[in-house]
Amino acid sequence: MKKKLFVAIIFVAVSVIGLFFYRQPVKIATPPIFSSSKIATSSLRVIFFDVGQGDSALIITPQDKTILVDGGPDDKVLTKLGKYLPLSQKKIDYMILTHPHADHLDGLVSVLKRYDVGVVYYSGVAHTTYSFLEWLKLIKEKNITMKTIDKPQVLELDSGIKLDFLYPNKDLSGIEIKGQEESKFAKINNLNNVSIIFKLIYGRTKFLFTGDAETPVEEELLKDKADLRADVLKVAHHGSHSSTNDKFLKAVQPQMAVISSGLGNDFGHPHLRTLRRLERNSVKIFRTDTDGDVEMASDGEAIK
Repeated sequence: MKKKLFVAIIFVAVSVIGLFFYRQPVKIATPPIFSSSKIATSSLRVIFFDVGQGDSALIITPQDKTILVDGGPDDKVLTKLGKYLPLSQKKIDYMILTHPHADHLDGLVSVLKRYDVGVVYYSGVAHTTYSFLEWLKLIKEKNITMKTIDKPQVLELDSGIKLDFLYPNKDLSGIEIKGQEESKFAKINNLNNVSIIFKLIYGRTKFLFTGDAETPVEEELLKDKADLRADVLKVAHHGSHSSTNDKFLKAVQPQMAVISSGLGNDFGHPHLRTLRRLERNSVKIFRTDTDGDVEMASDGEAIK
């Protein structure tokens, strides 16, 4: 009897000790997609906007510098900026036009009318559309600094944060491409292949932005042994089968990929072939057509 009582006392004691040291249940990891209110202000934020069939992304550094990459096909980008930036903020520090197709450019015209832009980066390639000419006109009227990416270069933003421009790796200034006409560079036969490609780097984390660059550009970067490794890949050309080939994916080694495309678009983006390539490489896929805005945050060590 005494032995049973002793065992019972030991059992109760162990239970009490366990309850004493028990603080709280194990927390489930925050989902990859979450509201901006859950992101620490000290984080680097990257928001891939759902702008329909087009591309637009906003980068916000921990010091509140802003970089707008493309603007989508219309003024929907203004609603997105109003959602993620304070209503009183009317300044965009950097604007990057990857290439002057309407689904990347047109929203930037609206942005220039509403916001003060510090510096504009583009490839230097000319286009003949009304939107492109209006974009240039507004930049000139507002006396905004324009910089051409004509070689690999690095833009230091804040401490530990930089943009590493990988392409174009040659001077394309003044080249005019109409439709699919050949340019003086054999591998550049459409506007997709003059896309600015760059890496956003914060500490140990990296995001690769690819515009609409197709396989010829990917192969050129591989031939040049460019450092393409990144944790997050913004998939080129809305997930078209003309981009994101297997060799390129193996060089990037992304953990996550974001595809910007419109729901039920006429082009069939993203193509099944591209989705299968990503799946074969164990890449977690996010899509603006099904997920809406995709927001990621980095503390320099990990990405949520």
